[in-house]
Amino acid sequence: MGHLSDPQSTPTPAGTTAMPGLIPDLVSGILWPHWALIVAALAAGVLAVSCLLCAICCCCQRCRHRKKPQDKVAMGLGSVCSSTTTHLVQPDVENVDSSLGGPRQWGRIQLSLEYGFGSQEIRVGLKQAADLRAKGMADPYARVSVSTQAGRRHETKVHHGTLCPVFEETCSFHVLPAELPSATLKVQVLDFKRFSEHEPLGELCLPLGTLDPQHVMEHWYQLGPPGTNEAEQMGELCLSLRYVPSSGCLTVVVLEARGLSSELAEPYVKVQLMLNQKKWKKKKTSTKKGTTAPYFNEAFTFLVPFSQVQNVDLVLAVWVRGLQLRAEPLGKVLLGPRASGQPLQHWADMLAHARRPITQWHCLQPSKEVDRILALQPRLRLPVPRP
Repeated sequence: MGHLSDPQSTPTPAGTTAMPGLIPDLVSGILWPHWALIVAALAAGVLAVSCLLCAICCCCQRCRHRKKPQDKVAMGLGSVCSSTTTHLVQPDVENVDSSLGGPRQWGRIQLSLEYGFGSQEIRVGLKQAADLRAKGMADPYARVSVSTQAGRRHETKVHHGTLCPVFEETCSFHVLPAELPSATLKVQVLDFKRFSEHEPLGELCLPLGTLDPQHVMEHWYQLGPPGTNEAEQMGELCLSLRYVPSSGCLTVVVLEARGLSSELAEPYVKVQLMLNQKKWKKKKTSTKKGTTAPYFNEAFTFLVPFSQVQNVDLVLAVWVRGLQLRAEPLGKVLLGPRASGQPLQHWADMLAHARRPITQWHCLQPSKEVDRILALQPRLRLPVPRP
């Protein structure tokens, strides 16, 4: 007799779809060893424990990242509160001021002030300036004056291509002790322009009555917006200088003037050369009638030996003849070793660039002030070109 076949052991024909429940039947039909079941259980347990540890680590890292900024803020506040050093705190304050568009927009200037009761003079030390406001780079210089001395001023050397010039210059002004409470120190910072009007960059007006004359004070001061340039109300004079060391020829060309008083007429210019504080040679231009901006374009040549170039002073004076036909000096320009500021720079440029004409505008100064400078100030030895 033949054996009947088991329906469960009959294989499924190729190309047919397995019925549901086939895979569990196959798994249940396989005889699994005991060690395989133990290994599978251990693997599942290790996997579960690993997932749990990873979840715990992620939570811890998130908590740490949240707490870190709070710790940094607390440490920063503690360091600021415990610090009392000025140079550590001051930059933060300045940055806040500049970000708010505060007083730093015109720059700052560092000054030292000292009053001598014996000499009755206020000594002003121009240290440096910083963060000046200009379109691009500038050629700044400083001009100092005191309200009790009309027309008396000091100009520093020009510093080319910078917004943070270092001056390191000192000047003195005679101020009586009784005038000190009402006196005002005025410091102007200007951008030098050789062929046009100098552009003001900032201004400081400091009442001297608020200072302690018993001590030397050195501080940074904020510059304010530039005001009216009173010194240039007298007018300006444009001239050219040229010196040839081999022949000793000094050529002075008086080009033009501008900004003269409208109430005065018939201006002309006197050109005077002084040697060892004595009048040496002099010439003058023609008279221009009915104008406050006369154009001269007249050249004068002086023979100055190379050995004497350090001992001469050049004075140009603008004279006017009024309605009463009486000539009066309107203002003067002093150039040479006794000069300061722009006139001294012009003279030094002439010596440094021999045989080349150097042209520049100059503000007129009061005649008495120029005469005082010629009588009191010592000469400054300047480098001279080789003959």
